[in-house]
Amino acid sequence: MKQSSFRATCLIIMACIAVLSAFGDERTIVLETKVVETFDNTDGDDGSKYDWRLEASKFATKTKDADGNVTDSWPKVAYIDAWPEQFFRSTEDTSALKSLGIWGKFDRRGYNWIDVYPVEKGGDENAGAVTIPMVGRLQYIDLWVWGSNLRYSIEAYFRDYNGIMYVIGLGSINHTGWKNLRAPVPASIPQAKTVLPKFAALDFVKFRIWTEPTERVDNFYVYLDHFKVLTDTFETPFDGDKLEDPAKVDELWGGK
Repeated sequence: MKQSSFRATCLIIMACIAVLSAFGDERTIVLETKVVETFDNTDGDDGSKYDWRLEASKFATKTKDADGNVTDSWPKVAYIDAWPEQFFRSTEDTSALKSLGIWGKFDRRGYNWIDVYPVEKGGDENAGAVTIPMVGRLQYIDLWVWGSNLRYSIEAYFRDYNGIMYVIGLGSINHTGWKNLRAPVPASIPQAKTVLPKFAALDFVKFRIWTEPTERVDNFYVYLDHFKVLTDTFETPFDGDKLEDPAKVDELWGGK
């Protein structure tokens, strides 16, 4: 009996120590909001940093002439003089504000999709897609979307340091006018490594807009604005932490 009581007491003490240790070693978090893209299509730090292109599933509408040559095609993308007024209400000068407009048409209903992806700013029509490197460990993603009450949805695609793609649903755009959509980044998506450098930020790849099979798709518009993230930018310092910085490594080893 005494031996059993002793064992029980030891287990209780060990559990208390574990709890106290966990609280004593809690990791510091520094949350910052980072604007990824303004979609303003202007030069300078506040302007759009990328150009944006579209790709669509196979039933996207094309018009042809009598000889069968394509004369026009959808979806179309453009920078539009529109923005969420409730977000920019305190902005005095709105002359530079834009949003990314998407004009879509499909020949038939179904699970149609439109990908919205970045390319290098100033690239020609054949410019290839690029990814946008994130900063810190993402906690939330945030995007303003204008919807016209159609049963569509939107997703964000990210790639981790292993090249694995992850899809984060921002939700339905079955609403009227501008709405701020946000979604948490699941903790299951790896954003750190066990070896140095531990930091392993995600790369943004694209947005994807989906149509539901029962919804009309013959003519519609979607607008995107002010893509930002909430991210943890704190890295625990240690003796020699500069040697895990790739830029510092290149500086030290360049030419050797």
